[in-house]
Amino acid sequence: MQPALRPQAPRRRVLVLTLGVFALLASAAPVGAVEPIDSSDPVPVFRRRPPPEPTEAPTPSPTPTPSVARALDPSAPGYDVSWPQCGDPLPEAISFAIVGVNGGRVYSPNPCLGIGEDDSQLEWAGPQADLYLNTGNPGPDRSGYWPLGQAAQLECDTAASPGADTADCAYLYGWNAAADSYRIALEAFIGLGWAEPDADRVPGERTWWLDVEVANTWRLDWSLNVAMLQGAVDYLESMEVSEVGFYSTPLLWWQVTGGTDAFADYPAWHGGASDQAEADEWCVADSFTGGELRIVQWIENGLDHNYRCPPAPDSLSASH
Repeated sequence: MQPALRPQAPRRRVLVLTLGVFALLASAAPVGAVEPIDSSDPVPVFRRRPPPEPTEAPTPSPTPTPSVARALDPSAPGYDVSWPQCGDPLPEAISFAIVGVNGGRVYSPNPCLGIGEDDSQLEWAGPQADLYLNTGNPGPDRSGYWPLGQAAQLECDTAASPGADTADCAYLYGWNAAADSYRIALEAFIGLGWAEPDADRVPGERTWWLDVEVANTWRLDWSLNVAMLQGAVDYLESMEVSEVGFYSTPLLWWQVTGGTDAFADYPAWHGGASDQAEADEWCVADSFTGGELRIVQWIENGLDHNYRCPPAPDSLSASH
């Protein structure tokens, strides 16, 4: 996950966010306008191809079994890892873990997710770990995975629905990208012996986090980016996952989505705190989605640490 810009502390919310917005807009190019790397496909557009067919699942490993959860230490931090940590030693004591499915962009696998040359990050995290997926919206001119001619779920650039650069196309791109990430995760679970070889669902209950950052390519039209995210959410929910959430910061969320409240029913995972004490303080802030602020992240010794926010008082009273 890319280093995140820090969200505002609760006591200086308006001032810090305002200064951050103007500082970033003054020093950076418009979101998606000059991004040199296609967030979905390094192959030139003229070599267009449909989304890849699922590949043969890896040979299942006899251990560990899905019934044996990783031992967790409630006094330790949580961690999130992905392809940048491939081959690195990872902490033994964790309270929870979140593992990246992709290699930094959609339609790319994290080579250390399942069985591979390096140790499996998913095996380290345990079968109960949350997962996070990269997102982006490069548009029809920058991706060989753009859903031209697709007529399932919605339609993109068909006779009945012409036009390649529409909200429906962006939605389908998000749907397909999430489907590919889900396939990658399922193959990792099968390879580790945590799912049957013919399984079509990732077993277990977890949150599937959608990573929303400007490091990937996005459109200047916020509505198209929101459509992409909606497609990804809808695919995951069609697979009956336990929960979908979003990783971002208030500033990055505003840049990509215009601060949409379309996902106010979904939990948020904030990046950008300086340490655990500040992460704890931020737990009382409003989340960028408008939903529950679930996790706050900070970086320490080059590794993403995470603090799980205590349930809000109304949540505690509602449970009794």
